[in-house]
Amino acid sequence: MKFLTLDYIKRHSRIDYDCEDAELELYGAAAENTVLSILNRSLFNLKEACGGEVPAPVRQAALMLTDNSYQHRSPSEVNNLSVVPYGIDMLLKPYIIL
Repeated sequence: MKFLTLDYIKRHSRIDYDCEDAELELYGAAAENTVLSILNRSLFNLKEACGGEVPAPVRQAALMLTDNSYQHRSPSEVNNLSVVPYGIDMLLKPYIIL
């Protein structure tokens, strides 16, 4: 993972066991890549534009995507029909390069 950590993900998602750490790392890496893709930025470019750090809203969006992937492992669930969960787009919007 590039800017999330397994510990950070587990605290965010209130997970206190280790048996699914590999899945959480996969979901975290995928979420980071998805966020950077939506922003149309590299991690270096994002950090350079934001004072050397990944902004809190971007980290929050990645955490929300990670938790969504963990909680909804199948995209065919009736309650999970949106491509990007509501709210994530609003967190990322100020950082998108058009």
